[in-house]
Amino acid sequence: MAEKAVLAYSGGLDTSVILKWLVDTYGLEVIALCCDIGQGDEELEGVKEKAERSGACKLVIRDVKEEFARDYVFQMLKANAVYEGCYLLGTSIARPLLAKTQMDVAKEEGATVVSHGATGKGNDQVRFELAYRTIDPSIKI
Repeated sequence: MAEKAVLAYSGGLDTSVILKWLVDTYGLEVIALCCDIGQGDEELEGVKEKAERSGACKLVIRDVKEEFARDYVFQMLKANAVYEGCYLLGTSIARPLLAKTQMDVAKEEGATVVSHGATGKGNDQVRFELAYRTIDPSIKI
């Protein structure tokens, strides 16, 4: 039986490529996780088909809009957390919630590996991986 992994999946190019790579390179059974944080239905259209075409054994979509607004966005606004005085940090503030949800799904599914599609252009890989390690230092990334 293959080792299970949960991938933070958007349906975009980067996460579709990493999904296929995890399956082909490591022989992992990849569960694609897509979190609905309020990005709109059009963003979620076709994500199941893309995940399946890329090799996912399963797609899990979690609605985390309420938790995101309550526990992350409102807190960010209260702290006046903006970049360079004008950019809201919606994307970066979402990463810890996505990682937390990913770790929840990993536990539910018996997965021992988590992954993301952050490319290293920004700090998203750090946000994901610090959250993973904080929640479960033994998880494989």
